[in-house]
Amino acid sequence: MKQIRYKPEQREWAVQQMMAPLNRAVVELAKATGITPVTLRVWQAAARAEGRIVPGDGKQSDRWSSSDKFRIVLEASALSELELSVYCRTKGVYPEQVTQWRLACERANGNVAQAKPTVTQAKRIAELERALKKKEAALKESAALLVLRKKADAIWGKEKEE
Repeated sequence: MKQIRYKPEQREWAVQQMMAPLNRAVVELAKATGITPVTLRVWQAAARAEGRIVPGDGKQSDRWSSSDKFRIVLEASALSELELSVYCRTKGVYPEQVTQWRLACERANGNVAQAKPTVTQAKRIAELERALKKKEAALKESAALLVLRKKADAIWGKEKEE
C-alpha cells in the first residue's frame, strides 16, 4: 500500500476547515477532499496538541468541550474589547459566550472559602460547637478518673470486690 504525502499547505488548509468558524466535520471534509478521515483526525489531534482550538466533529461553539472553552477563555483574557471582537470572529464564537465561559470557569472553583453560612447554618454550627465542648469536657473527666484509678491501684493494689 502506497503512502500518500500531503503538502503542508494542504494540511494547513484542512485544519483551517475543521476550525471555527467553518467547523467542518471530518467525515464531510474527507468526502470533499479525498483525504482519509484517519489522516484528518491525526492532523486535528496534532493541531490541538499545538494549542490551536480545533473542536472538530462539526460541533458548534456551544457544544465544544470544556477544555476547548477554557483555552478560548485563556487566550481572550488579556484582550481589549475591540481585540476580543476580532478574535471571536476568527474563532467563530460570540463575545458573550466567552464572558459566560469565563464566569463558568470562575464559578468552577467557587468561593468555597469565602462563602458565608446562612442563619440556620450558623445556628447549627453553634449548636454543634457547644455539644463538642461538652463531649470534650466529659472525655477529659473520664481520662482523669482512669488516671486516678490506675494510681490508686498502684498504691493500694487491686482489691477484689465481693
